[in-house]
Amino acid sequence: RQYQRRVHGGPKMQLDRSQAVPFLSRPPALDGTMAGDVGFDPLGFTNYFDLKWLREAELKHGRICMLGCLGFWVQEGYHLPLPGFDAKLPLDAFFSVPTSGLWQIFFTLGAIEVLSNGGKITPGDMFADGRSPGDIGFDPLNLGGDDAAVRRFELAELKHARLAMIGLGGLVHQEILTKQATFEQLANFAPLS
Repeated sequence: RQYQRRVHGGPKMQLDRSQAVPFLSRPPALDGTMAGDVGFDPLGFTNYFDLKWLREAELKHGRICMLGCLGFWVQEGYHLPLPGFDAKLPLDAFFSVPTSGLWQIFFTLGAIEVLSNGGKITPGDMFADGRSPGDIGFDPLNLGGDDAAVRRFELAELKHARLAMIGLGGLVHQEILTKQATFEQLANFAPLS
Protein backbone atom coordinates (compact mmCIF):
# COMPACT_ATOMS: atom_id res chain seq x y z
CA ARG A 1 0.00 0.00 0.00
CA GLN A 2 2.73 2.47 0.94
CA TYR A 3 4.60 1.74 -2.29
CA GLN A 4 1.51 2.46 -4.42
CA ARG A 5 0.91 5.74 -2.65
CA ARG A 6 4.51 6.87 -3.24
CA VAL A 7 4.44 5.93 -6.91
CA HIS A 8 1.04 7.55 -7.32
CA GLY A 9 2.22 10.81 -5.69
CA GLY A 10 5.37 11.06 -7.85
CA PRO A 11 3.81 11.88 -11.23
CA LYS A 12 1.55 14.52 -9.70
CA MET A 13 4.59 16.27 -8.33
CA GLN A 14 6.28 15.99 -11.74
CA LEU A 15 3.39 17.81 -13.44
CA ASP A 16 4.10 20.96 -11.42
CA ARG A 17 7.79 21.00 -12.42
CA SER A 18 9.37 22.49 -15.51
CA GLN A 19 10.51 19.89 -18.01
CA ALA A 20 13.50 22.07 -18.99
CA VAL A 21 14.61 22.98 -15.46
CA PRO A 22 13.24 20.25 -13.16
CA PHE A 23 14.16 22.01 -9.92
CA LEU A 24 11.92 25.00 -10.83
CA SER A 25 8.15 25.13 -10.89
CA ARG A 26 6.47 25.15 -14.28
CA PRO A 27 5.19 28.64 -15.11
CA PRO A 28 1.36 28.60 -15.31
CA ALA A 29 1.25 30.03 -18.85
CA LEU A 30 3.57 27.34 -20.21
CA ASP A 31 1.17 24.42 -20.34
CA GLY A 32 2.79 22.60 -23.28
CA THR A 33 0.20 23.53 -25.90
CA MET A 34 2.63 25.57 -28.03
CA ALA A 35 5.33 23.90 -30.10
CA GLY A 36 8.65 23.72 -28.29
CA ASP A 37 7.16 24.57 -24.90
CA VAL A 38 9.14 22.72 -22.22
CA GLY A 39 8.47 25.12 -19.35
CA PHE A 40 11.64 27.19 -19.69
CA ASP A 41 11.03 30.65 -18.26
CA PRO A 42 13.44 31.12 -15.33
CA LEU A 43 13.02 34.93 -15.35
CA GLY A 44 9.21 34.77 -15.32
CA PHE A 45 8.50 36.79 -18.48
CA THR A 46 5.27 34.84 -19.03
CA ASN A 47 3.95 36.24 -15.75
CA TYR A 48 4.05 39.77 -17.17
CA PHE A 49 3.72 39.45 -20.97
CA ASP A 50 1.32 37.61 -23.26
CA LEU A 51 2.77 34.23 -24.25
CA LYS A 52 1.68 34.62 -27.88
CA TRP A 53 3.44 37.99 -28.10
CA LEU A 54 6.64 36.49 -26.64
CA ARG A 55 6.50 33.59 -29.12
CA GLU A 56 5.94 36.01 -32.00
CA ALA A 57 9.04 37.96 -30.93
CA GLU A 58 11.06 34.75 -30.57
CA LEU A 59 10.11 33.60 -34.07
CA LYS A 60 10.79 36.98 -35.67
CA HIS A 61 14.19 37.28 -34.04
CA GLY A 62 14.97 33.69 -34.97
CA ARG A 63 14.00 34.23 -38.61
CA ILE A 64 16.19 37.33 -38.78
CA CYS A 65 19.09 35.41 -37.24
CA MET A 66 18.66 32.55 -39.73
CA LEU A 67 18.98 35.10 -42.54
CA GLY A 68 21.85 36.77 -40.69
CA CYS A 69 23.82 33.53 -40.51
CA LEU A 70 23.27 32.97 -44.21
CA GLY A 71 24.34 36.55 -44.90
CA PHE A 72 27.54 36.10 -42.90
CA TRP A 73 28.55 33.11 -45.00
CA VAL A 74 27.47 34.51 -48.39
CA GLN A 75 29.31 37.78 -47.70
CA GLU A 76 32.63 35.92 -47.71
CA GLY A 77 32.37 34.78 -51.31
CA TYR A 78 29.93 37.03 -53.15
CA HIS A 79 29.75 40.81 -53.44
CA LEU A 80 27.78 43.23 -55.57
CA PRO A 81 30.01 44.57 -58.36
CA LEU A 82 29.72 48.16 -57.15
CA PRO A 83 32.12 50.37 -55.22
CA GLY A 84 31.66 50.09 -51.48
CA PHE A 85 30.43 46.47 -51.60
CA ASP A 86 33.82 44.78 -51.46
CA ALA A 87 34.21 44.32 -47.70
CA LYS A 88 35.05 40.70 -46.96
CA LEU A 89 34.06 40.72 -43.30
CA PRO A 90 30.33 41.15 -42.59
CA LEU A 91 30.85 43.54 -39.68
CA ASP A 92 33.09 45.73 -41.82
CA ALA A 93 30.39 45.69 -44.51
CA PHE A 94 27.76 46.79 -41.98
CA PHE A 95 29.86 49.71 -40.75
CA SER A 96 30.62 50.82 -44.30
CA VAL A 97 26.93 51.46 -44.99
CA PRO A 98 26.14 55.22 -44.88
CA THR A 99 23.92 56.44 -42.04
CA SER A 100 21.11 57.28 -44.46
CA GLY A 101 21.17 53.67 -45.70
CA LEU A 102 20.86 52.34 -42.16
CA TRP A 103 17.88 54.62 -41.52
CA GLN A 104 16.31 53.41 -44.75
CA ILE A 105 16.68 49.80 -43.59
CA PHE A 106 15.30 50.69 -40.14
CA PHE A 107 12.17 52.39 -41.52
CA THR A 108 11.58 49.71 -44.14
CA LEU A 109 11.66 46.98 -41.49
CA GLY A 110 9.36 49.06 -39.28
CA ALA A 111 6.88 49.42 -42.16
CA ILE A 112 7.01 45.67 -42.81
CA GLU A 113 6.36 45.03 -39.11
CA VAL A 114 3.31 47.30 -39.04
CA LEU A 115 1.89 46.12 -42.37
CA SER A 116 2.37 42.39 -41.70
CA ASN A 117 0.27 42.73 -38.53
CA GLY A 118 -2.38 44.92 -40.10
CA GLY A 119 -1.41 47.85 -37.87
CA LYS A 120 -1.83 45.77 -34.71
CA ILE A 121 1.51 45.90 -32.91
CA THR A 122 0.67 45.76 -29.21
CA PRO A 123 0.34 42.52 -27.25
CA GLY A 124 -3.30 43.34 -26.52
CA ASP A 125 -4.52 43.57 -30.12
CA MET A 126 -1.97 41.63 -32.20
CA PHE A 127 -3.79 38.30 -31.80
CA ALA A 128 -7.36 39.56 -31.37
CA ASP A 129 -8.37 38.03 -34.71
CA GLY A 130 -7.21 34.53 -33.64
CA ARG A 131 -3.94 34.55 -35.59
CA SER A 132 -1.26 32.12 -34.36
CA PRO A 133 2.15 33.52 -33.37
CA GLY A 134 4.48 33.64 -36.36
CA ASP A 135 1.70 32.96 -38.88
CA ILE A 136 1.82 35.72 -41.49
CA GLY A 137 -0.28 33.82 -44.03
CA PHE A 138 2.66 32.88 -46.26
CA ASP A 139 2.59 29.22 -47.32
CA PRO A 140 3.06 29.07 -51.11
CA LEU A 141 4.02 25.36 -51.07
CA ASN A 142 1.02 24.41 -48.90
CA LEU A 143 3.26 22.69 -46.34
CA GLY A 144 0.66 23.14 -43.62
CA GLY A 145 -1.84 20.78 -45.21
CA ASP A 146 -2.63 18.80 -42.05
CA ASP A 147 -2.31 19.50 -38.33
CA ALA A 148 0.48 16.95 -37.77
CA ALA A 149 2.61 18.58 -40.47
CA VAL A 150 1.93 22.04 -39.05
CA ARG A 151 3.03 20.95 -35.56
CA ARG A 152 6.16 19.29 -36.95
CA PHE A 153 7.12 22.35 -39.00
CA GLU A 154 6.39 24.73 -36.11
CA LEU A 155 8.71 22.77 -33.84
CA ALA A 156 11.41 22.51 -36.53
CA GLU A 157 11.26 26.24 -37.23
CA LEU A 158 11.43 27.08 -33.53
CA LYS A 159 14.43 24.82 -32.95
CA HIS A 160 16.24 26.23 -35.98
CA ALA A 161 15.41 29.77 -34.88
CA ARG A 162 16.78 29.21 -31.38
CA LEU A 163 19.94 27.66 -32.80
CA ALA A 164 20.37 30.53 -35.26
CA MET A 165 20.09 33.13 -32.48
CA ILE A 166 22.92 31.43 -30.61
CA GLY A 167 24.87 30.81 -33.82
CA LEU A 168 24.73 34.41 -35.01
CA GLY A 169 26.07 35.56 -31.66
CA GLY A 170 28.90 33.08 -32.08
CA LEU A 171 29.65 34.28 -35.62
CA VAL A 172 29.78 37.90 -34.51
CA HIS A 173 32.07 37.18 -31.57
CA GLN A 174 34.30 34.90 -33.64
CA GLU A 175 34.81 37.68 -36.18
CA ILE A 176 35.47 40.31 -33.51
CA LEU A 177 38.08 38.10 -31.81
CA THR A 178 39.86 36.69 -34.86
CA LYS A 179 39.32 39.42 -37.48
CA GLN A 180 38.72 36.58 -39.95
CA ALA A 181 35.70 35.40 -41.86
CA THR A 182 34.19 32.09 -40.76
CA PHE A 183 35.31 29.85 -43.62
CA GLU A 184 38.69 31.57 -43.78
CA GLN A 185 39.28 30.77 -40.12
CA LEU A 186 38.16 27.16 -40.59
CA ALA A 187 40.54 26.72 -43.56
CA ASN A 188 43.50 28.32 -41.74
CA PHE A 189 42.80 27.47 -38.12
CA ALA A 190 45.27 28.80 -35.58
CA PRO A 191 44.63 29.15 -31.86
CA LEU A 192 44.30 32.63 -30.41
CA SER A 193 47.45 33.79 -28.71
